[in-house]
Amino acid sequence: MDALLLARIQFGANISFHILFPTITIALGWVLFYFKIRFARSGDMKWMDAYFFWVKVFALSFALGVVSGITMSFQFGTNWPGFMERVGNIAGPLLAYEILTAFFLEAVFLGIMLFGFRRVSNRMHTLATFLVAFGTTLSAFWILVLNSWMHTPVGFEMRDGVAHATDWMAIIFNPSMPYRLVHMLIASGLTVAFLIAGLSAYRYLRGDRSDGLMAALRTGVLLGALLIPVQILVGDMHGLNTLEHQPQKVAAMEANWETGPNVPLVLFAWPDEAARENRFAVEIPNGASLILKHSSDGVVPGLNDYVAEDGTVMHPPVKPVFFSFRIMVGIGMLMLVTSWIGAWYLLRRDVLPTWLAYGLVPMAFSGWVATLAGWYTTEIGRQPWLVHGVMTTAEAASDVAAGMIGTTLAAYLALYVALTITYVSTLFFLAGKAASSDPVPRPLLEPQPRISPAE
Repeated sequence: MDALLLARIQFGANISFHILFPTITIALGWVLFYFKIRFARSGDMKWMDAYFFWVKVFALSFALGVVSGITMSFQFGTNWPGFMERVGNIAGPLLAYEILTAFFLEAVFLGIMLFGFRRVSNRMHTLATFLVAFGTTLSAFWILVLNSWMHTPVGFEMRDGVAHATDWMAIIFNPSMPYRLVHMLIASGLTVAFLIAGLSAYRYLRGDRSDGLMAALRTGVLLGALLIPVQILVGDMHGLNTLEHQPQKVAAMEANWETGPNVPLVLFAWPDEAARENRFAVEIPNGASLILKHSSDGVVPGLNDYVAEDGTVMHPPVKPVFFSFRIMVGIGMLMLVTSWIGAWYLLRRDVLPTWLAYGLVPMAFSGWVATLAGWYTTEIGRQPWLVHGVMTTAEAASDVAAGMIGTTLAAYLALYVALTITYVSTLFFLAGKAASSDPVPRPLLEPQPRISPAE
């Protein structure tokens, strides 16, 4: 492998590991806030029992997200110096806004949220939980503003090969930002919904029938059942926006080679880029035209339109985009079926069948797989561009030797595999420990009076 490919794999590995944890903390902060509100209104201790378990998951996820984010940011200087040289006037301020507005907010109130329940009033602790949740969402907003701008860059001009901002409002609210932001926030909600449902089902199978466990289980299943149809709708809108601004990405997602009407929906195939055709295709006639153009004879762009006369390919690699998109959609359909069956049992019969509990446990991390598949679809689908129409990925790469990048890549991969296994094992250990222990007793749930140094 050459240095460019190794650098791309390294950045992909770093961001893949990093995104796992913000995907949890973004939505889990709001779920914790929901638990606190329910406790404040009802006084029912089951909500604080759920809160105390899931705040541990939040703390662990937050710590890993911060550390992996720092590692990832260093690569802008080591592997991709051309990125900041050309578009740093836009990327730099957006990253700074995230630090100044979101990260500081999270850092200030996280300690109160994690350790201040018995030292501050219940209202102050609830406020801290809200501000941490708001901070994680604000952080996602700024990161997705930058990422969306890289896909649909507007509000700037090039001077001597360097991008300069001319309209910050246009940059922030670029054409793909609203769709990408909402799609990601709902993806976080679904990730957390199935994480809560899966770990709660694990505790359920271990014999835990406490009120706190059942409250969390219902929250996870019902949240998933509510969000997945909304995500399907938002995903369709996001796809239509992508068709408008990045048609070659949609062509790769559909493995459609020739522009034309009556394009079938390819359910499965083996795209052959050398022959520029699909092998072993299973198709629905006119399906792609109906979905993308809402008409059976709608014209859908083809990949062959993005090959120059000299043979230069200006569309993304087809197989990764094609298959990752289908993995994302397939898991989404599985989420829809599982959550709706679970919601029916919990709302109608107030019980979770054993067979369904066994099904929910492996679904605990299904949101991770769907998020990564969707992320690969959109990011690999941007290739060969790093900033669409402005600079290619190759133009941003450094001249670091391939051997050096390969060595650090191997170290990163080994560390990330170990940390992922440890993280997942720790969550199941916490769930098993919670299943075998009593709910949090009332005296521990009540804020304790502060003691002066003299006392």
